[in-house]
Amino acid sequence: MDLYPLWNSVRIAGISTAIVFFAGISSAYCTAKAPRPVKAVLDVVLTLPLVLPPTVAGYLLLRILGPKRIIGRWFLASFGIRLTMTWWSAIFATSVVIFPLMYRTARGAFESFDETLAHCAKTLGLSDTYIFWRIRMPFCRPGIMAGTVLAFARALGEYGATSMISGYTPGRTATISTTVYQLWRTNDDVLAFKWVMVNMSISFAVLLALNMLETKNKNAVSKR
Repeated sequence: MDLYPLWNSVRIAGISTAIVFFAGISSAYCTAKAPRPVKAVLDVVLTLPLVLPPTVAGYLLLRILGPKRIIGRWFLASFGIRLTMTWWSAIFATSVVIFPLMYRTARGAFESFDETLAHCAKTLGLSDTYIFWRIRMPFCRPGIMAGTVLAFARALGEYGATSMISGYTPGRTATISTTVYQLWRTNDDVLAFKWVMVNMSISFAVLLALNMLETKNKNAVSKR
């Protein structure tokens, strides 16, 4: 059993989660601080990938990053880098798909923050940077951690957008999801079922860790 799909899926999910962690927190914080009309527009735009079919997201990425499109053609001509049909092409697709999960969870955490704590900190002469990292982020940590775990779990099982932009090449671009599909197409149900169980086991472990984290946070709050 070739373990490359497992390794490739984990590294794609890990890199994508790291990207959307910072992008989601930044976007959520800016949106939470924005005026109501601007917030409504930003919220719709940033959440849109959540309701789009993954294949639609993959198609739009191909329209942008394909070798015959402006960005893709420029990268290919200038640096000799092809932005599609490589293992790291899946990072683009996965990041787009999981971004709304991180963004929505982080935004909810920031909106639940008691702003009087920030105001009190400012009266003590503390900087906005200190307040954000030492006061706001610790308060919002449970929600942000939940979003991070969910984003990773979703990235691990992403198929639609990933298959369109990176395809399926054994030992090069294969992921767990694309491998399951290809094995099913070739009637190799036994090996396909093994990969399904691998994916389910990892997802179960990730969600169990999330539940344990939430329980720990609830117990910590109840003891205060």
